[in-house]
Amino acid sequence: MRLSLVGALLLGFLVYVARGQDLPRKPPASQGVDPANVLRFVERADTQIETMNSFMLVRHGAVVAEAWWAPYEAGDPHQLYSLSKSFTSIAAGIAIAEGKLSLDDRVVDWFPERLPPEPSDNLRAVRVRDLLRMTTGHVAGDLAGFRWQDDPTVADALACPVTHRPGTHFTYNTPASYTAAAVVEQATGQPLHDYLTPRLFEPLGIEGSWWAQTGDGVAMGGTGFNLRTEDIAKFGQLLLQRGRWDGRQLVPAAWIDQATSRQTSTGSDPGGDWSQGYGFQFWQSTDGYRGDGAFGQYCLVLPEQDAVVAITSGVREMGPTMRLVWDELLPGLHPEPLPPNPTAQAELASRLAGLTVRTPPGKARSPRAAAVSGQTYTLDDNPLHLRAIALTFDDERPELTFTNDEGAQRVPIGHGDWRRTRVDSIAGLTRTGNELVKPPSGTVAIAASDAWTDDDTYHVRLCLYETPFSIDLTCRFTNDTVEIATRQNVGFHAELEEPTRHGTLPSDAGNE
Repeated sequence: MRLSLVGALLLGFLVYVARGQDLPRKPPASQGVDPANVLRFVERADTQIETMNSFMLVRHGAVVAEAWWAPYEAGDPHQLYSLSKSFTSIAAGIAIAEGKLSLDDRVVDWFPERLPPEPSDNLRAVRVRDLLRMTTGHVAGDLAGFRWQDDPTVADALACPVTHRPGTHFTYNTPASYTAAAVVEQATGQPLHDYLTPRLFEPLGIEGSWWAQTGDGVAMGGTGFNLRTEDIAKFGQLLLQRGRWDGRQLVPAAWIDQATSRQTSTGSDPGGDWSQGYGFQFWQSTDGYRGDGAFGQYCLVLPEQDAVVAITSGVREMGPTMRLVWDELLPGLHPEPLPPNPTAQAELASRLAGLTVRTPPGKARSPRAAAVSGQTYTLDDNPLHLRAIALTFDDERPELTFTNDEGAQRVPIGHGDWRRTRVDSIAGLTRTGNELVKPPSGTVAIAASDAWTDDDTYHVRLCLYETPFSIDLTCRFTNDTVEIATRQNVGFHAELEEPTRHGTLPSDAGNE
């Protein structure tokens, strides 16, 4: 049977609704947003913020500005780090509404077989609400033994000493968020991502998200969640709408109100964004509230302005990005629509379309390139087990091949732009490899851009475009040897530069 045109359009619309919709797009001025303010924000972010990955501004439920800094693209998931905590909070709120647990449940009662041999009175007193508002009684030193790189379990989290009586001290505490995720999984009988899929992700049209798990198969909870920038914005819009989406109450409004309001004190600086208080896995801000994650992942919710700002980035200090939002974007949000400004809108659209993570400065080719092209340099023993490195410059399309414990990894390279690919592993280049959790595909997204800074020094920047990380690899060639230095833009360890590694050609390779 053939469908009529109207029937086909209706069927297409129903399929579109069933799989979820992206947010509508509208011109900034129509939503009371001055495009000149957005342009100033983007220009300052591009020049003053270390590494911007993406940005989206939503006003009155519509996207009015969006940008991705190449090689980042709209369809890419991105590691959220501690912004994951806010999704764990929503999972807890839904489970509480379904009668599966309560804020006053004692945590130890959910894990009787995973407790330390002699649980302390303070541990026995920890309740679900203490996990969510970070008042478990831990201090920083109590958590030193809990390390993600050790593939921890819930038992490891419960083994952390509890110094203070729960409810009396705030300590930012990712193991507490992990334990909260474990409680939700225990109470619902489902993995956290599976539990949220029909209740949150499918109604919001969130596809392709994933949540990393620990050694005992529990979602990391306080970190490890990955999704697109627009999905962050949808999440913020859901919060603005107090849990309601397309006529359905996905999350109880009372839980949204409670979770995003101040539940405990975090400091005394009246102008500090980390001193405004903490809710249930949400920070209070000087304007509105937020979820945020390491290296600059933000979902800024501004109820008074009916606005959401979603940002992913790779920054060492998170405060300057928020101050830029307060200084440039907030003054441009007006209560009524503004007169159309085609000139400003065109200028903004042009600027948003041409953004890129900085590529290495320098020339495209060097006389040295022909001599080293195709040669494999075997590296000295090194702690990160980078075995060998080779560069190919044939047909002016460079390619980097580095060999680690998982084999040879081939990366195509751009100049003045980025070339994207996926590899099995980036281990060996820097310690970043120990901070990444591979996505379900089993491969790591990577893009590369290069330049010769002088005749003998080659610089390639590697951008791990589903994460905040980039790696600078500098190779200095002399005769049949190479010195390799690596530097990472951000990381959890103190030193972002690795010791220089040395490589040599096999004795029978020679140089041209």
